[in-house]
Amino acid sequence: MSGEFQGRVAIVTGGSKGIGLATAHRLARGGAKVMITSRREANLRAAAESLSGLDIAWFAGNAGEPVDIAKCVDACVARFGHVDILVNNAATNPYYGDLAGLDMARAVKTVAVNQIAPLLWAQKACEAGMSQRGGAIVNVSSIGGMSVEPAIGWYNTTKAALLHLTRQMAYELAPKVRVNAVAPGLVRTDLARALWEESGDAWAEKLPLRRLGLPEDIADAVAFLASDAAAWITGHTLVVDGGALTTPPISL
Repeated sequence: MSGEFQGRVAIVTGGSKGIGLATAHRLARGGAKVMITSRREANLRAAAESLSGLDIAWFAGNAGEPVDIAKCVDACVARFGHVDILVNNAATNPYYGDLAGLDMARAVKTVAVNQIAPLLWAQKACEAGMSQRGGAIVNVSSIGGMSVEPAIGWYNTTKAALLHLTRQMAYELAPKVRVNAVAPGLVRTDLARALWEESGDAWAEKLPLRRLGLPEDIADAVAFLASDAAAWITGHTLVVDGGALTTPPISL
């Protein structure tokens, strides 16, 4: 669907690598002007260079910091004129272990980035005109928000909250703004490296589609939900997991 995003402007958080970078590439190939944001300027510069020839801008900031959120949205409007698409992709998982050992500092940080930040980004995008012009918000959640598994229970709890936040925002921002989510399974990204690096092949063999996800798999799903092809879809979650949720619990 070449050109399906022509004339549209997107912000992609966590856009310097992984799912965010793949999503920025996919939207830009469809004609969108894209603002990518993440914390590290060097990573953003490298990402923008990898997308040379496409209309990409970048802003270095903390996706969970309200001041940086406002500055990034303002920078996007100053550069491109408006915001039509928001992809809340940035996430963090500073704690790996049972809930009994979770400390307050890491619990709060996870909630701030994974749960509260998507709401703040949506608020600022709407204040910048999305609520009048119309647009689409896509939240990147996880199938972990639909299930129980060891070691990443708190991360998954915030992703479950994001799924409900998606439905609530869809209800409140309609009819001008559509809000949907994608729920990836295990994807080969840096954030999920601890889960797939040593035993990824074994995990893949347990899946119906016999492979782990790639960032591009999720980017295509995000692009669909952001596009006019999904014009009558809001408040829903698209699972992109290679069939993981159709299988019995996997143990290695």
